[in-house]
Amino acid sequence: MFIVFEGIDGTGKTTQAKLLAEHFQKLGRTVLLSREPTDGPWGTLLRNSAETGRLSPEEELETFLKDRRQHVAEKIAPALAEGSIVILDRYYFSTMAYQGIRGFDPQDIRERNEAFAPVPDLLLIMDLDVDSAIERIGARGDSTNEFEKRSSLTQCRETFLSLSGEPFAKVINTKNTPEQVTQDILEAIEQCKV
Repeated sequence: MFIVFEGIDGTGKTTQAKLLAEHFQKLGRTVLLSREPTDGPWGTLLRNSAETGRLSPEEELETFLKDRRQHVAEKIAPALAEGSIVILDRYYFSTMAYQGIRGFDPQDIRERNEAFAPVPDLLLIMDLDVDSAIERIGARGDSTNEFEKRSSLTQCRETFLSLSGEPFAKVINTKNTPEQVTQDILEAIEQCKV
């Protein structure tokens, strides 16, 4: 099973992805928990650019594609082939959203990615209003970076929500308590016909 967590920053993706990995491990399942950008050379370049000055839009998109190709080839595809549960904190839907606001067509980004990257069995769109998300980002001691400005987050949230009509997508309201969010995620997995 291939499960992807998406949504703007501050929605609890990372926390819930870790909790879900622990849930499956307790059931005796083999789990690959990973994230994008990765910790590989391309992902590191992207993470550093968020703090030190962004790459040009074209360079940034190409670097995301290089990072994802390597991630799929070296980790995601082998884990799925072995029957592991793969849980990702961000995937190409984030590229659609965040590079979409830099002038690229989100649908074109999707097609370029789906040429080599497997479509998830379940896309969990972690949803929260932008003001609450910014408040949470501040509460965890972070300041918003270039990717996290109000107008950018609003546009990205709209892109994520535009995916809610996909048969493999489920919107999770993260305004609820963390415990309720976890329960909603487990229910979405139960309903996922894989």
